[in-house]
Amino acid sequence: MKKSINIKKIAKKIFSPISWLFGKIGNVVFSSRCISRIDRYLISKFLGTYFFAIILIISIAVVFDFNEHLDKFMQNNAPMDKIIFEYYLNFIPYYSNLFSALFVFIAVIFFTSKLADNSEIIAMMSTGMSFKRIMRPYLISATFIAIFTYVLGAYIIPVGTETRLNFENTYKKKKIVTFAQDIQLEVDTGVIAYIERFERSNKTGYHFSLDKFVDKKLVSHLTANSISYDTLSDVRYHWTIKDYTIRELKGMKEFISHGSRTDSIIKMEPEDFLISEGQEATMTSPQLKTYIDRQKARGFANIKQFEIEYHKRIAMSFAAYILTIIGLSLSVQKRKGGMGMYLGLGLALSVSYILFQTISSSFAINANVPPGIAAWIPNIVFLFIAFYLYKKAPR
Repeated sequence: MKKSINIKKIAKKIFSPISWLFGKIGNVVFSSRCISRIDRYLISKFLGTYFFAIILIISIAVVFDFNEHLDKFMQNNAPMDKIIFEYYLNFIPYYSNLFSALFVFIAVIFFTSKLADNSEIIAMMSTGMSFKRIMRPYLISATFIAIFTYVLGAYIIPVGTETRLNFENTYKKKKIVTFAQDIQLEVDTGVIAYIERFERSNKTGYHFSLDKFVDKKLVSHLTANSISYDTLSDVRYHWTIKDYTIRELKGMKEFISHGSRTDSIIKMEPEDFLISEGQEATMTSPQLKTYIDRQKARGFANIKQFEIEYHKRIAMSFAAYILTIIGLSLSVQKRKGGMGMYLGLGLALSVSYILFQTISSSFAINANVPPGIAAWIPNIVFLFIAFYLYKKAPR
């Protein structure tokens, strides 16, 4: 007899520590003497609207995505539990974090324009509160969102993204990088490896060469018909070289040796050059930093996407402050026409910010702009917009 799974008990065990942690954070924040009752009111409005916008929009996105890909799921016989737990359970946090800027903007404009229409902003200012003072709970909320989105994007979401991409490659897109060509990288100090073509299916590279330099002089040149990565070996970087020729240069003399097979430790792995689309999104920020530094040391050029992803995670978190200031400055004043105009303007600005992020990323790839600068260009441009609107906001 199989025991029935008690979903309520499992959910309670998972969410109890999370609710306890957020409860402790809430007690510390909301019991502080520096935060008044009006601050707590505005923070709860901001964060409540922010998470409500995420739930509402992402729920609609899930429904549309499911309807669009239902045929593919059925054709590829995707199990329902994998669709739910491997795909959509990782789909939701990934896209929630990706469009966090949109949700921040919508949240600020929606509830602030409603406060303005109800004359609550006027009531706050009539008590002597300045615009700068009203901004404080907004920036506290933006700080929470910035930290929350960065931790999610840098440490938690990449783990789930790998599972989601594996599902997509199996049941949805079926796009896996199966080979790589013209691979050249420095595997050790003064040691350059070259592979004409590498196949993922059998972990084998063809037309392999390994050159060793000492004081910029070639001292050894190895060529081989094939080189295979040993996936069963306990030793890392274990390669098997077949049908090889070694030329050793010592002064004016040259020594040539041949062999049919030899095992060697070469500090490279198939993952170093079998770079699939979206691979950078599956790495945590510390892993990205390590990977970028290692590939740079090896002279590997195809790392722009990884550098952009690393800097974009920081830039997107900082954007919460900029978009909060823009949204507040636009919607704090009571005007004719209601909140519809503010929501439309906020949506246009937030979409333009996300679009600008995509365009600026292409600057790093196609225009040789440093990835760090390219990732921060949208923030720099919108920071000027925020400063201008802040100065124009009613006092």
